[in-house]
Amino acid sequence: MRPNPVKERLRAGGHAFGTLVFEFFTPGMARIMDAAGAEFALFDTEHSGAGIETVKQQMAFSAGTGCTPMIRVPDHAYHHIAGALDAGAMGIMAPMIESAEQAAHLVACTRYPPQGRRGAAFGVAHDDYRGGPVAEKISAANARTLVIAMVETAPGVAAVEDIAATPGVDVLWLGHFDLTNSMGIPGEFDHPDYLGAVRRIRAAADRHNLACGFMAADDAWAERYLGMGFRMMAYGLDHLVFQAALARGITAMRGMVG
Repeated sequence: MRPNPVKERLRAGGHAFGTLVFEFFTPGMARIMDAAGAEFALFDTEHSGAGIETVKQQMAFSAGTGCTPMIRVPDHAYHHIAGALDAGAMGIMAPMIESAEQAAHLVACTRYPPQGRRGAAFGVAHDDYRGGPVAEKISAANARTLVIAMVETAPGVAAVEDIAATPGVDVLWLGHFDLTNSMGIPGEFDHPDYLGAVRRIRAAADRHNLACGFMAADDAWAERYLGMGFRMMAYGLDHLVFQAALARGITAMRGMVG
């Protein structure tokens, strides 16, 4: 089975850079991201309206590129998590993790027995339709799957130490907009309570040797959160990156004619 270089890099203390895909589920998207240098792509099924058939195609289009494909599932349900993995995702991002119990459930859904409860299907998309010893595939699949727990509510921050201590969690991902909404300070990213929550998430990740993840809307956001020690960074959402670049170009052309 193909390895997950992003998980390997993060476990070694390195950084990983990629993006989130909400809109452009096209055949060439994975190659475009690969050509841009993206090391991973998180294909969203929480907010985008994309379903399993759409993202399964993207997992296939990602094969043979250097862009590791992962899926953000819409909730904690087993069938969303296991289905995304069977479709070929090498990592799972789950929203609004608020307890050690939810984190343990998330991990269990990504692991085959006896470590978890993932159902067995081999010779399908996730193992590239190939044969081979099942025990070796189970071990490789368990080892390569990156588990990303989104901490994006006040209860999640309160439980972040227990979430981070859950065996099998690899990344604590800061959901900054939802977190400020949950705290009653929507969009106030300089508010001392929000910044305190960020520090608490970072400290829990450090204590348990996990990476912290974040979606940077632009260069300034990226610089700020990299400076805070975040190591798994998504640069924007696909359509917003395109929109911003197009707006800059059109504004520049209008200025050229006067």
